[in-house]
Amino acid sequence: MNKYYYDFHVHSCLSPCADDDNTPNNIAGMATLNGLNVVALTDHNTCRNCPAFFGAAKKQGIIPIAGMELTTAEDIHIIFLFEELSDAMAFSDEIQTRRILVESRPDIFGEQYIMDENDEVIDTEKYFLPNATTVTIEECPALAERFGGICYPAHIDRQANGVIATLGTFPDIKGFKCCEFHNAEKIDEYLKNYPIGERKIIVSSDAHYLWDMRDENRYFMIDDEPYSGDLVRRRIFEGLR
Repeated sequence: MNKYYYDFHVHSCLSPCADDDNTPNNIAGMATLNGLNVVALTDHNTCRNCPAFFGAAKKQGIIPIAGMELTTAEDIHIIFLFEELSDAMAFSDEIQTRRILVESRPDIFGEQYIMDENDEVIDTEKYFLPNATTVTIEECPALAERFGGICYPAHIDRQANGVIATLGTFPDIKGFKCCEFHNAEKIDEYLKNYPIGERKIIVSSDAHYLWDMRDENRYFMIDDEPYSGDLVRRRIFEGLR
């Protein structure tokens, strides 16, 4: 059994609210400097920088996870994670059909860069990514399962786009096996005051700048023999499920 330090909520330069320096290679490099072993890329309502991140992570010895921070119809942020990159990309295509397309204003919100694994810009996203989709919170668990992934509410201890701040409570949705905190110091308070139950607690950064990323703090204990990155990723998803 070995410790695998993680951060499951990181934005790249494809998210308009993230810094342009949050390129796939810079994220992988910062993860290495911070002592992280497993990192999930979770841009707003898209996975289009995940292929580049997988290539960058391989160069740095980081185990990548493809993900997304989806904005529901209720304006709640939900983290989706996928064991297979191909499943994440198929899910991203599905969410593209559920987005409300409003042309972005780069002069106000920032650019939305799609990159290759060498941090070269290969495209830009024309429409503003973070706005609400037509996906309801009740749909999320079944939608994640349909594409082989998992999902759970993001940063439940925050006011902006947090499920508790928006709904006034933690919803009784059985498919949410986990929940995410931004600030670990608030965990006991929220467990006491809201019906979170026995759900697994994830603590992640929601990093929009490289210096926001977590360091060696939260980890999974993984039986990783015989070692492979795919095995570690599978073990993590078994734990999350």
